[in-house]
This record gives sequence, structure tokens and C-alpha cells, in this order.
Amino acid sequence: MGRENLYNDDAKKKIKDMAEDIDFTMMATNLKETPLHMVPMSTKKVDDQGHIWFLSNKNSTHNQNITTDNHLHLIYADKSSMQFLNVYGTAAITTDRKIIDELYGKTDDAWFDGKDDPNITAISVKPTEAFYWDPKNNKLITLVKMGVGAVTGNQPDTMDIGKLKP
Repeated sequence: MGRENLYNDDAKKKIKDMAEDIDFTMMATNLKETPLHMVPMSTKKVDDQGHIWFLSNKNSTHNQNITTDNHLHLIYADKSSMQFLNVYGTAAITTDRKIIDELYGKTDDAWFDGKDDPNITAISVKPTEAFYWDPKNNKLITLVKMGVGAVTGNQPDTMDIGKLKP
């Protein structure tokens, strides 16, 4: 496995590329207690500063948890492309209508009563540290290399892995 730790702008770009490609993440809040509170969330965008954005209901448990302790953990996984991204960060909640209007899409009507729903908030996550696993090739080639490695006993070089420090 190729190891590549990325920093600053390179790390932000890697987080943006992977978070937007994978889209859905499990957002874990209430990190100091078990069980963690985890919910699936759809990534709305990753901005130029590397902040990951979501829409959320102001009355949700995760919003309440963020208000109490803004540290969270995002777990992205796409088994079809074999991409994985693990992000630790701090969250901020906003009700800025300009941001909500920018992030809101027609599919969000399933969760809200239109973009003017008074319960909509936007959550921005500032990554503090992240880890990634990204295949060097497409899934078929990666699986073949893993199979050859299993037969020969040699560890295949199939993934780029590394730490991201924005």
C-alpha cells in the first residue's frame, strides 16, 4: 500500500474530492459518551476552506449534541469504489438563509417543508484530522491484485492510504 500523508491545501483537496464523490457519511456526535449518536448525512458541499457542509433540523439530536460539544466524527465509505474517508472535526451550526438557500436542493423536500422551513439549519464541519484509503486502480483491478496477493502471499500495492492534516 502506498502511504501518502497530505497537508494544508493538498489535504483539503483530497477531503473535498472524496467527501463529494462518496456523498453519504455517518455523522457521530456525543463522542465523550457511549453509545455515540450516529446518523446518515448527505454532504452538500466542501468549500474552499475545506469545511464540509450539511443541512439539518434544528430540533435533531445531533444538533443538540453539537451545541453541547462541537467535536464530531464523519465516516465515509463507498464499498463499490473501495474509497474510505475518516474525518475528525469541529462543527458550527448556522441559520444564515443565504447559506441554506445555496445548499438546499429539491431532494431536501423529503426532510423539510421547502427551503423556507424555519427548522432548517446548516452545519459546517472544519476537519482537524482525517485518514483516507483510496484505490490506485478501478475495483476490478484492485480485486485481481488482492486475489494474486492471496495466492502468492505477497502484499499487493492496491491502495493509497494516508493522514490528512488541513
